[in-house]
Amino acid sequence: MQGLIKRCALLVAAGLCAGSLQAAEKVIFDTDFNVLNDDGQAFIMLAQLHAQKRIDLLGMTLVSGNAWVDQEQVDALKAVERMGVEKDVGVYSGAAYPLLHDFATYEQEKALFGAGWPGAFKAPRPTSATQLIAPPDGLATHTKLRKETAAQFIIDSVRANPHEVTLLAVGPLTNIALAIRSAPDIVPLIKRIVYMGGALEIPGNTTPAAEFNWWFDPEAAKIVLRSPIEHVIFPNDVCEKVTFDAAVYKRVIAKPGPIADLYKHEFGALFDKDPAYHSFTWDSLPALFLVEPGIVTESRDLWVDVDAQFGADYGRALGYKKSPPVGTRKAKVVFAIDQKQFWDGYVNLVTLPTPVKGH
Repeated sequence: MQGLIKRCALLVAAGLCAGSLQAAEKVIFDTDFNVLNDDGQAFIMLAQLHAQKRIDLLGMTLVSGNAWVDQEQVDALKAVERMGVEKDVGVYSGAAYPLLHDFATYEQEKALFGAGWPGAFKAPRPTSATQLIAPPDGLATHTKLRKETAAQFIIDSVRANPHEVTLLAVGPLTNIALAIRSAPDIVPLIKRIVYMGGALEIPGNTTPAAEFNWWFDPEAAKIVLRSPIEHVIFPNDVCEKVTFDAAVYKRVIAKPGPIADLYKHEFGALFDKDPAYHSFTWDSLPALFLVEPGIVTESRDLWVDVDAQFGADYGRALGYKKSPPVGTRKAKVVFAIDQKQFWDGYVNLVTLPTPVKGH
């Protein structure tokens, strides 16, 4: 009898282990990447979660947004090497330009409607490698871009893993819109899309109406948000309640290493000059949400759309409680999180040893 009990216990344990392995969500990180902006911070977290087998990070797909995709390539290739995941996590270059929004008319747009953060539109697209800036710890030494485009990688990954792939979309949505439009068969096969984007009940951070990601390519955002997919959105409404301040900074740099060095390079002088300095870490919120959904303390189910009519409201996120426009889809929109739980999870992940353990 005891032998039978032991065997049953082993089978149960094996089942639990298998279940935990199966529970690792397949994730594509679609990002307008930079060394240590919020995208860079989110990637550090994702790489550690991948090493812990809490997610299966299939790849990083790049889209122009915060910077032109050319600069993002330099930063992302170094990032996968720095974290020690370059063999697992391919870097796929994607859309260099929005679907319609045009740098050539940006100055006129700025004069008409005002602008805060312009991202890549602050300067023309680089035409030479000499215009690109190396990360503080140098260029990648051996990692190259994968051959597939970002959109094709999304298509192939979703087709190969139906109902299993989550798209973590923390930049403009151009790559995903291109994937959906060129391969509409993938739409019902996508598990869900988790976004950082939009500003629903607060002013935007690029124009008074619009948050940057969805302003940079409103047409793409409209295509994706109107697709019949599960949508979870972290808008500026929640992301700009969560501040990266000196207390968090000190926790991050308390453990010496390459990541602490990056934080010191990025933020050290700012905190030295003004101890009250603070910033936001937008993309890190949905990154942690993938494995700790309990951080969400307030969310609403809204039909969400984007104003893609050129004018003062271009790129504005629109949320409807009832009587939504035809074609809109319901989304879970996050408005508050448990900040202590978030920062504890964030600090834990970004202070783990680098390169990652387990590879």
